[in-house]
Amino acid sequence: MNKWLIGARIKTLPAAISPVLIGTSYAEQITWINAALALIVALFLQIAVNYANDYSDGIKGTDQNRIGPIRLVASGLASAVAVRNAAYISFLIAAIAGSILSFNISMWLFIIGGISILAAWAYTGGKKPYGYIGFGELSVFVFFGLVATIGSYYIQSEELNWQIFLLSIPVGCLSCAVLVINNLRDLSNDKLVGKRTLAVLLGDKKTRNFYIVLLVISQLVSISAAVIDIKMLFTLICIPMAVNVIKKIATGVEGIELIPILGKTARLQLLLAVITAAALFN
Repeated sequence: MNKWLIGARIKTLPAAISPVLIGTSYAEQITWINAALALIVALFLQIAVNYANDYSDGIKGTDQNRIGPIRLVASGLASAVAVRNAAYISFLIAAIAGSILSFNISMWLFIIGGISILAAWAYTGGKKPYGYIGFGELSVFVFFGLVATIGSYYIQSEELNWQIFLLSIPVGCLSCAVLVINNLRDLSNDKLVGKRTLAVLLGDKKTRNFYIVLLVISQLVSISAAVIDIKMLFTLICIPMAVNVIKKIATGVEGIELIPILGKTARLQLLLAVITAAALFN
């Protein structure tokens, strides 16, 4: 596989697609060019975060003994400068698409977009990356859950309501769950190199419980969204898949065995998003 596709971490992209699907589908009238621009912003922000993480962890040396998928800088597949530039280019593409939306909808989107880009870089970049002190999951919930879902709805409707806030919660929870699995897999190495992720701070057992809670909340909130549209009960289809990954996490699988669970969690998020979007689409 092309090394840049590896660095982009394709398996994480449902975290970018899901909020746009749901936010767009809930709008009464859809402007498809705005939907396409929102998707470009979300996808390239996610890709930029992945490259930026690869670059920052690579130059800090925290990826040297990791057991997860290949990282470009740590493995020597690409230079640190090349990966940093890939992150910059991805941020630029997201910024251009976001700027067009801002001109079309509201200049406030400039501010939100700027904050999102800064948050993406500061996750593992800079002198005091917040991903190294346990705030990664909170940031993912806010930006890839609330902001992305509500923002995708706002650019279509130019209004906010409690319904779209409710619909954004499962998206944020499952995006968090993907990161939790990633950090659980790397817990031992992260502790060794002084990277204090939430998994390191909580420990193995509590991290597993946190993952389970996130999946349960995502499913319960999705079902409760039947108050918005009764067709949201179709999200019950996701329960067997959720139970399957919960059982595996509860058995204590670790290390490389967690990689398939990360992929299944991402697919669970995408499945839930597709069902939700289909239920809400007018």
